[in-house]
Amino acid sequence: MYYKFSGVTQKLTGSAPAAAYSPQGLRPSVPAESPAMVFASPTKMVSEAGSTVEYLGTNRVPDLQRLFQTPDGIPIHLKRGVPDRLLYRTTMALTIGGALYCLVALYFAAQPNKK
Repeated sequence: MYYKFSGVTQKLTGSAPAAAYSPQGLRPSVPAESPAMVFASPTKMVSEAGSTVEYLGTNRVPDLQRLFQTPDGIPIHLKRGVPDRLLYRTTMALTIGGALYCLVALYFAAQPNKK
């Protein structure tokens, strides 16, 4: 026997198999026509693109691979020169400063209150 939840009595009641598999009168349905597009965009669809590929800029990956793979003894995070050195030193300074700040905050938190 099949059961379904009755919305009137708030209890389980006996029912037919079709009603038990689609409770509360909800039935799976397929829309008759496809829904309209919500976002219309001027970009090309995959099927419209064809075999042409457009890039916004030049491909710099081979140049960067050559730069990063040269065996010149410089660490990988400093290979691009001055900007990398600036970012590295700034990161190290902030790390050391944060560690010192944490130690000072712990020192002050460990001191007893003066009354």
